[in-house]
Amino acid sequence: QVQLVESGGGPVQPGGSLRLSCASSGSIFTFYAMGWYRQAPGKQREMVALITSSGITNYADSVTGRFTISRDDAKNTVYLQMNSLKPEDTAVYYCKGLRRGQDLWGQGTQVTVSS
Repeated sequence: QVQLVESGGGPVQPGGSLRLSCASSGSIFTFYAMGWYRQAPGKQREMVALITSSGITNYADSVTGRFTISRDDAKNTVYLQMNSLKPEDTAVYYCKGLRRGQDLWGQGTQVTVSS
């Protein structure tokens, strides 16, 4: 059974950077797209960035120009490079694999932006 495991979260100061990784235990071509989502306390989970199997990307307006999603097919890993972080970026970040049938979620990684 394929699993997704996120890593790279942690505390960071405003204006700083982090890179999140999402490693799949199987081929990421299992998924027609991979995405990063986040959920802040008391808020609904929201899409942050998506990347298709052909490399087409899409971003939430709130992160456009600051975050970059990428994929390394050889490593079965998707990344989220986050720059110019703001306190409002604080959330648990989840990786999601979109596929026919049931989508697959990772367990999440906490990102805390605070001075």
